[in-house]
Amino acid sequence: MIRRMSTNSSAPALTAKDHLILVDGSTFIFRAYHALPPLTRKPDGLPVGAVAGFCNMLWKLLQEGLTPEEGDEPTHFAVIFDHSAKTFRTEIYPEYKAQRPEPPEDLVPQFGLIRRATEAFSVPCIEQEGFEADDLIATYARQAAEMGARVTIVSGDKDLMQLIGPKIGMIDTMKNKIFGEAEVFEKFGVGPDKVIEVQSLAGDSVDNVPGVPGIGLKTAALLINEFGDLESLLAKADTIKQNKRRENLIEFADQARISKQLVTLKQDVPVEVPVTDFAVTKVDGPKAVGFLKALGFSTLTKRVAEATGAELANIEPADFEVPGWDVPDHKGRLMETSPAAGGGKAADTADNDAAADGDMMVPQTVADARAEAARSAVIDSSSYETVTTPERLKEWVAEAYEVGYVAFDTETTSLDAMQADLVGVSLATAPGKACYVPLGHVDGEGDLLGGGGLVEGQIPLSEAIEILKPMLEDRAVLKIAQNLKYDWLIMTRYGVDVTAFDDTMLLSYALDAGKGGNGMDELSERWLGHKPIPFKEVCGSGKSMITFDKVAIDKATAYAAEDADVTLRLWQVLKPRLASEHMASVYETLERPMVPVLARMEKRGISVDRQMLSRLSGDFAQGMAALEDEIYELAGENFNIGSPKQLGDILFGKMGLPGGKKTKTGAWSTSASVLEDLAAEGHELPSRIVSWRQLSKLKSTYSDALPGYINPETKRVHTSYSLAATTTGRLSSSEPNLQNIPVRTEEGRKIRKAFIAEKGMKLISADYSQIELRVLAHMADIPQLKKAFEDGLDIHAMTASEMFGVPIKDMDPMVRRRAKAINFGIIYGISAFGLAAQLGISRGEAGDYIKTYFERFPGIKDYMEAIKREVHANGYVSTIFGRKAHYPDVNTKNPNLRAFYERAAINAPIQGSAADILRRAMVRMEDRLQHSRLDAQMLLQVHDELIFEVPEDQVDKTIPVITEVMEKATEPTLKLSVPLQVDARAADNWDEAH
Repeated sequence: MIRRMSTNSSAPALTAKDHLILVDGSTFIFRAYHALPPLTRKPDGLPVGAVAGFCNMLWKLLQEGLTPEEGDEPTHFAVIFDHSAKTFRTEIYPEYKAQRPEPPEDLVPQFGLIRRATEAFSVPCIEQEGFEADDLIATYARQAAEMGARVTIVSGDKDLMQLIGPKIGMIDTMKNKIFGEAEVFEKFGVGPDKVIEVQSLAGDSVDNVPGVPGIGLKTAALLINEFGDLESLLAKADTIKQNKRRENLIEFADQARISKQLVTLKQDVPVEVPVTDFAVTKVDGPKAVGFLKALGFSTLTKRVAEATGAELANIEPADFEVPGWDVPDHKGRLMETSPAAGGGKAADTADNDAAADGDMMVPQTVADARAEAARSAVIDSSSYETVTTPERLKEWVAEAYEVGYVAFDTETTSLDAMQADLVGVSLATAPGKACYVPLGHVDGEGDLLGGGGLVEGQIPLSEAIEILKPMLEDRAVLKIAQNLKYDWLIMTRYGVDVTAFDDTMLLSYALDAGKGGNGMDELSERWLGHKPIPFKEVCGSGKSMITFDKVAIDKATAYAAEDADVTLRLWQVLKPRLASEHMASVYETLERPMVPVLARMEKRGISVDRQMLSRLSGDFAQGMAALEDEIYELAGENFNIGSPKQLGDILFGKMGLPGGKKTKTGAWSTSASVLEDLAAEGHELPSRIVSWRQLSKLKSTYSDALPGYINPETKRVHTSYSLAATTTGRLSSSEPNLQNIPVRTEEGRKIRKAFIAEKGMKLISADYSQIELRVLAHMADIPQLKKAFEDGLDIHAMTASEMFGVPIKDMDPMVRRRAKAINFGIIYGISAFGLAAQLGISRGEAGDYIKTYFERFPGIKDYMEAIKREVHANGYVSTIFGRKAHYPDVNTKNPNLRAFYERAAINAPIQGSAADILRRAMVRMEDRLQHSRLDAQMLLQVHDELIFEVPEDQVDKTIPVITEVMEKATEPTLKLSVPLQVDARAADNWDEAH
């Protein structure tokens, strides 16, 4: 962005050609502070985390502006700050903002530094005693608009929405959301000119604006829309039909008038600096670089130097003191280098605009202290509060705003988030400080037939949602949850879009995948030494189990609030580890952004053809009956085919087939691998049993079961995805499991035919072609494989040609099949025995194939040996994006177990990298489709495949967009040495699209 030099105070008035940007500096400060972990300067431990975030946010705004449109650059720019807590409002109402605690100790010395930062970037830094930043913004905005200029306020503060009009707009850069008159109406139910009236009635628990008891935003909007303004309403309050509402309006009329004075922004502040002095100036490169150097922000320093042409090497760090900062008290801290510190400007990161520098320092003692406090503070379930009034809930919400974060959990009537009813929510703002808000408890604990009506003393559900919604949707407050995807789905059904969050399950998964479970109870025992109240202790188990809405509220409070308390403590233990263990990027780009992506996919669901499933069940039943007749004839007797014991006695006792082995119980093993080995050797009975089992599973697991998963409201099937279920990062699904539908058989593919597009729509299947082999070629650096992929060759035919010395043209399909089995088998560490069973050849011949394979592709063998050494040395292996798969028992003395862990470790970087690539594509996909103005919706993820539903007339435009996002998923972070290829097709059902 080209900047012109500022003029002096005699600068000309603004005109219609001018564009003024006013940045709400206080919002920037607190968002920067809460977005990043504690950061300090190397030499003296000076806390600078908020300064780092603020500088990055301001520089991004200066460089990129608000929109990419030409001619939209600002001509005038200023950052506005609060001067002090005491203003004219505290004289009107001493309790105004009185409940707010002092700012965090480590933030105090950063206030002055942030003002210095603003000046260092050659931006006016404005504050004025006796007035809040909002009043200054209101005054400057009005002045500029009256001169004809356009004004953009950069903030997410709802109080500023009263200023929005034809010349004044607002943008929340953290949410990338523009607020115009329509957005104000959506939030308040009135236009900008009536916002003050609505706030006068509803009050504001965050600022301690009293309002009128019992009146929330929705009610206030209804009243103002009916009566026009506050005074007209109060004059006619006696005509209100609702008794309580009428009484409160009459009794608290003066309180409403005081509230109006508090929420009305002054637009006539006698400002000390005229708006004409805000003309944009060229950033003084040496000044900015000197300041950034002094604080140790090396990454941003380089960016600013490059952009301004400043000679980095010749600029000395600025010399300044920080008032109130006692350096000796902060020496001797243990520190570790922090990469990106969990914020970062990664292209995939959904929540944070602020980017921390790579060489910022995390004071380990702070992290340790927080973790130790979380562990040591007593967990007393009897100390938790039951919140039963809207006023008290508002106070909890206000406290969440003050500390900047809140642990949040929901209690419901079912594990199915698409059908569960919300029973209550729990909150925690500090270890040991937690509450439960009952919303839907009913009479009749233990009554399996339903009980009576709602228990008295609960906040009405709609009113509680109205109080919680602004906080849950505000990025200024970090929401902390365990398996947030479930709570996200629950809340979105009540019109709440939870944003700005951390998930303790995913924190644990990013840090310790493979070391143990990531459930809350397991994590609590592992990290806090505390065993939470078991669910069955509250709701019972088996036939006597009750739903949570029938649990007594005191018991519910102990259980639910403890969950929030434990979750908050786990966050305090786990979050600091991201930076010190260099796992911030994995969590920020591969884990956390997936939560809303998967939640939206689950909410959309997919249609299935119930009649087709019914016909398939009939076909499968007939097929099973025919196979049963053949099985009985081959066995010479009738028996229970589904009984492993009876089957084992037939195969190995009566018929004496080879390969029989007994389990620990003394019965013959009839596992799938045993039967498949026998079938491969030509034995007819095991072959028929395998076919019978396949049909039986298809019938019971899919054609019979899928209709039961159809949601009665949406008429679609909604699977549930697990983000933290595998060591490698692959997703799994359940209820129903759509990952394991067999597709190698014709019968299995018929199941996919039952997944259909709605009328007027098509399904698009986009599938990565041989992605794991491509990843292997890149990671192991195999020239032959890389060239084959670059040239678009048939990789299996090429492998067969390399191994067996046969030409690719007119190749025997059997030879290619063997090469394909080896290619994929090598990825999973296949043995000669396994390959022999798969190809139906002798173990010796299979061993020769594997030996030849390694001779032709020595790099693969070298790669595998290197991975073994790595896992034995570190206990983990990593994907190309840094995800760690841990194998803590790999050095076991048991040779079979050790070999198993080694095979898993060889596969993990390949499978995990492929999974990471798919995750990156999924995180980017929705925004790209929306940006391209396409209505396609991502419905399913199955292994290396994504399924979309798209209007018929958009298919041709959608497929190229999907393909490009998937094929470029690694960029710009990483450029693979082999191209990714995606095959995408559209059809009326999943099978035909695939």
